Amino acid sequence: MTPSDPDRTEVRPVILDAGGTPLSGLLTTGTAAPPRAVVVALHGGGMSAGYFDSRVRPGLSLLRLGARLGYRVLALDRPGYGASARRHPEGLGLEEQAALVRRALAGFAPGAGRGAGFFLVAHSSGGRLALRLAGDDDPRVPLIGADVSGLGSRFATGPEALPGPHGRGAWRRHWGALRNYPPDALLTSGALVRPVPEREAREQARWPAMYPGIAARVRIPVRFTFAEQEQWWRHDEEAVAALLAPLTAAPRAEVARQPDAGHNVSLGWAARTYHLRALAFLEECLLARDAAPSGPRRDPSAPAPVTG
Repeated sequence: MTPSDPDRTEVRPVILDAGGTPLSGLLTTGTAAPPRAVVVALHGGGMSAGYFDSRVRPGLSLLRLGARLGYRVLALDRPGYGASARRHPEGLGLEEQAALVRRALAGFAPGAGRGAGFFLVAHSSGGRLALRLAGDDDPRVPLIGADVSGLGSRFATGPEALPGPHGRGAWRRHWGALRNYPPDALLTSGALVRPVPEREAREQARWPAMYPGIAARVRIPVRFTFAEQEQWWRHDEEAVAALLAPLTAAPRAEVARQPDAGHNVSLGWAARTYHLRALAFLEECLLARDAAPSGPRRDPSAPAPVTG
């Protein structure tokens, strides 16, 4: 490797305490002190934290990219996965997942170690958790914004086709056209796959009914990203309007499109492009807050202010 290799950044395993429940994950600390912010990455159903650390080609890892741009990046195994699976073998519902992640983040890198706070990057079922977290005004867990990929509010398939504990659903819907992925991405993805916990699988079919109430509570900027070949969720004009309509309290809500990508965008050729766009949205959220009439302006080259 050479010093310019973007994948030289160290990624290390971590365990966070969520009120007695261990939450495992991966962490990069970056080079900025303090960091600009903490990016919290939440994987989808049947996956693990390594989803955000693709190593099949240099530059595809969100953890390594974020660290190089001055952020701490924490990819968590959601409750019911990883270290918490032994304690919760059937998984947890959305409310319980949110409570555990909130506890874990409340004790994570307090003070200057958080930079400006937490920004959520979430995929698929992880997006449901991100939106639920975004509805809580908890001063212990200051949230900046969220970018959610691979999640809508109207299924493009029947609930019977959804992934569950005894199957991962239609394989093609997860990937789309194989040309959108490095050839070895599919070969190595097996190491990232985990069983979908029973309770999570039962609850996901109710998401369209749950969404309006959860969305109405969101108080942070949120962006939904749909891959060009997203096949689990409708993302036509009518579906997008229905997705954005309940976000009445969010200061900003929008939908973006990611060309040349399938549902598992962070494992594809478009991963770097998508991750850069997500982190650019984070920068825009910081800018909007700093530029607000009641907020102080700051030098954008300086470390972000500490809020927690």
